[in-house]
Amino acid sequence: MFRPIVFLLISNLFMTFAWYGHLKTLKTAPLWMVIFVSWAIAFFEYCFQVPGNRIGAQYFSLAQLKVLQEVITMVVFAGFSVWYMKVPVTRNYFFAAMLLAGAAYLIFSDRAHSG
Repeated sequence: MFRPIVFLLISNLFMTFAWYGHLKTLKTAPLWMVIFVSWAIAFFEYCFQVPGNRIGAQYFSLAQLKVLQEVITMVVFAGFSVWYMKVPVTRNYFFAAMLLAGAAYLIFSDRAHSG
């Protein structure tokens, strides 16, 4: 049950760097190079995302898997923002995270769709 979570966590690390890392490191690079580098990073994201979702589908409903992915994305992005981009987490980001936690609570407490 934890294996898909670990895979999705690793997947999100790659995807966050693919989507946003170039904003810090490749500011002056030509757009074609930024696209190529981002796609190369995204390849590794898919190497973890696809098995993470396949394995996760054995334990979670589709809705649970999606909300789990969003929670992981929010946690990874918050860490990335603070650690790598040096952007502080604001009060509104915190409140948005709480709303997402509420969504996770609702979707995982839905007994009718639990695995």
